[in-house]
Amino acid sequence: MDAAILSKVTAWLDGQFDEETKAAIRKLQTENPDELADAFYRNLEFGTGGLRGIMGVGTNRMNKYTVGMATQGYANYLKKSFPGEEVKVVVGHDSRNNSRLFAEIVANVMGANGIKVLLFEALRPTPEISYAIRFHKGKGGVVCTASHNPKEYNGYKAYWDDGAQLVPPHDKNVITEVDKITSVNDVKWSGGESNITIIGKDMDDEYIKMVKGLSVYPEVIAKQHDLKIVYTPIHGTGIMLMPQVLKSFGFTNVHVVEEQSKPDGNFPTVVYPNPEEKEAMSIGLKNAKEMNADILLGTDPDSDRVGIGVKDNHGNWVLMNGNQTAVLAFNYMIEARKAKGIARPNDMVIKTIVTTELIDEIAKQNGVACYNVLTGFKWISSMIKAEEGKQNYVIGGEESFGLMIGDKVRDKDAISAVALLCEMAAYEKDKGRSLFSKLVDLYVQYGFYLEDLISITKKGMNGQKEIAEMMEGYRSNPPKIINGSAVVQLLDYELKVGKNLQTGDSWTIDLPKSNVLQFILADGSKISARPSGTEPKIKFYFSVNAKLASAADFDKVMGELRGKINGIISDMKLK
Repeated sequence: MDAAILSKVTAWLDGQFDEETKAAIRKLQTENPDELADAFYRNLEFGTGGLRGIMGVGTNRMNKYTVGMATQGYANYLKKSFPGEEVKVVVGHDSRNNSRLFAEIVANVMGANGIKVLLFEALRPTPEISYAIRFHKGKGGVVCTASHNPKEYNGYKAYWDDGAQLVPPHDKNVITEVDKITSVNDVKWSGGESNITIIGKDMDDEYIKMVKGLSVYPEVIAKQHDLKIVYTPIHGTGIMLMPQVLKSFGFTNVHVVEEQSKPDGNFPTVVYPNPEEKEAMSIGLKNAKEMNADILLGTDPDSDRVGIGVKDNHGNWVLMNGNQTAVLAFNYMIEARKAKGIARPNDMVIKTIVTTELIDEIAKQNGVACYNVLTGFKWISSMIKAEEGKQNYVIGGEESFGLMIGDKVRDKDAISAVALLCEMAAYEKDKGRSLFSKLVDLYVQYGFYLEDLISITKKGMNGQKEIAEMMEGYRSNPPKIINGSAVVQLLDYELKVGKNLQTGDSWTIDLPKSNVLQFILADGSKISARPSGTEPKIKFYFSVNAKLASAADFDKVMGELRGKINGIISDMKLK
């Protein structure tokens, strides 16, 4: 075993760690030395969004010691940032194994550092924690969750006083403080229990009231209250609030998927608890078909991602992708606000650079400002904060099944998204049509944009290196032609430079640095490459478009666009 790894292992065996942890290390030494090396070869990185990793013993794992050390660093930074002020944080967690344990460790360490802690009594959706930070005027917050990752993972999302995840300079500054905590002996583990207050139902009521206030057409829901809704929380936190929220909106015909209704960190009915995955939504789809429902909705374990199923133009149940869901939601908020007379001249919507450009087109033709930011809702929230008092934020979203409606929550919110998507379905049903037909009508009106995504996983010690090498290859030697179409622009968000590869002209990209590359083709196609910030993956996003003369041509044009994406994937040798 590498000497540096062995030194870390020895430090844990000899240090102030509990006997259960030491026994687990000794077992790995005997039975699985490769796993032991992976558990100690590096320190689990406190990234710009917090921690995320596999649970287990070791410096490269999520456990009570890595969580405690990260919290001590974050606590130190909070106290430095608000000298002489009362520092208050909100702490919550999802349904994952050990999430409650980690949340209590966070609360205890924060409390021991003299910080006032509002700890939720039990699991709650991530967006409610974001809302609670703003509601209680907290200085920060933590949610213990690994979002949609497999069951082996857990994580730690850190928030600032605006209810959003950390952005510059706080993200890097917190990392600096966390890196200073080199030993478990640096952590104040206990002694501030009196600083911890348990919160629950009162906060739920405030959050539900806020979500209900987002409704644009309550009178339509009153007419279509029996809209047949199937909802699955996929063993996560959505069950804590979603039924009550739908009831508060006025929906009376809601069916929760029984097999997935109980919070369970083992996620027994799915491989990946992610509504992006067809497999995770399969039981819900089966239920929706059997009861001839109007709409199917699913949320991930911490209820920030939403998946939606509807009947297509042939009456078959299909799952919409995140771009299609975002198009429907953005268009609804823009159209409905206009029709209701509540639109403002300074309304703005925000999306990410890898999200469909159909949204840009819809906003443009409706005279609404649309801004593009880096991937992640912290950047959407950052722009809201920068534009407060000047522009009126309406909705934001990204392709990875995330929406944020209204500015009271500053993270993606699947609870409010489910409620609004049900309202949208009721609105279309009241007109005698489905959400799918509405989407096709938007394609006819604004252009047919089709997107897809491939994730390539590179695990283990060499994974990050392989991903870095892939990105460097694309950066230093970009392809000249992809699928028979010339690459006319290369946008490098890491170098903050855009280049016209045909004329040699270049320009500055006015966004923070991010390791993203985009290739713009002569035929209007766009390919984006981005290493994941939370998983050992590199993601490739594809966007193609064409005109759609009429709804009758949908299947034909869909086939052509799908063929174009497949051609790009094949040409880039990604499969």
